[in-house]
Amino acid sequence: MTQKRGTQWWCAMLLCCTGLWSWLHPETLSQASAVNLRRFIGCAVREFTFLARKPGCGGLHITTDACWGRCETWEKPVLDPPYIESYQRVCTYNETRLVTVRLPNCSANVDPMYTYPVALRCDCGVCLTSTTECITSV
Repeated sequence: MTQKRGTQWWCAMLLCCTGLWSWLHPETLSQASAVNLRRFIGCAVREFTFLARKPGCGGLHITTDACWGRCETWEKPVLDPPYIESYQRVCTYNETRLVTVRLPNCSANVDPMYTYPVALRCDCGVCLTSTTECITSV
């Protein structure tokens, strides 16, 4: 796996895990917000902290901005193939920038640089398998 492809894979995994963690643990979001997060429908940028790790290096806690939210979806059966009509949108990254940091205590033969995405803008949209873990492929 090339380094660029490896970085893209890690970024895609971070995006997926960020959304999943936020969905499963909405109580970790800021309580100071005036928005009722349990009823919020839409997609927004929020702060997220994770442990950046890779084999041969120590971990580093990183706080970044990530996408969070719930988007309206629906499915209905139809009589003709493919026998279902669906409208499925996910909270997805509309605009990002990449940040690179140096991980601590790396072995001599390991590149200490770690690249991760920072969300600048998020929207409800079609799930793109190039950037997000999803069932459909676009």
